[in-house]
Amino acid sequence: MKEEFVHELDHPLAKAILTVLRDKRTGQIEFRKSLVRLGRIIGLEIVKFLDVEKAKVETPLNVVAEGITIPDMNNTVIISVLRAAMPLVEGLIKIFPNARQGVISARRVEEKGMRPDYSFEIEVTYHKIPEIKETDIVIIADPMFATGSTIIATLEHVLKRGTPKKIFVATVISTNIAIERLRKFLLSRGLLDRAKIITVAIDPMLNEHGYIVPGLGDAGDRAFGT
Repeated sequence: MKEEFVHELDHPLAKAILTVLRDKRTGQIEFRKSLVRLGRIIGLEIVKFLDVEKAKVETPLNVVAEGITIPDMNNTVIISVLRAAMPLVEGLIKIFPNARQGVISARRVEEKGMRPDYSFEIEVTYHKIPEIKETDIVIIADPMFATGSTIIATLEHVLKRGTPKKIFVATVISTNIAIERLRKFLLSRGLLDRAKIITVAIDPMLNEHGYIVPGLGDAGDRAFGT
């Protein structure tokens, strides 16, 4: 089941870009550019899991050629978890140019600390999410999938707007803690069979503050120079 729910990219370029992101010497501009590049690669990976339809076209040589179309690409909604996901979404949009977009401003209330179940209280200060149709593909983008708290809170808001055909979590680094918490949430909603995590790496642990180790630091701070 885990192999079906989680897809870790096995792509040398994605791993090389991740190495740049992990490096503490990488500056703000290169960090942002690297997140954009990973967004494109993750987007291409998501396409592999979309439904296709056979099609025929006539070439300029008046010969009929067989091909495919990907209708799901015209029914895509990308949700950006502000602010760290903005560069990642910039890359995703290059692959899904017709996507409708939503945003949610959600932060972990870190001053209250991490709970025993590795969750955090999530404060949502703003959200604007389009209506979700049963034919839609929803992609939730957030570079760091540490405890799962932010993604679960985001999904709760998304599902208030409708139940999509498929749900993808597009992330750079995940942990098994976040994966299992999201699995349980989706299972409780009867949505596990239509969801998939696309991640570049799964790191082994969280520290006492809920940060991924070895991780890459605070993605938002490094991308925006704060």
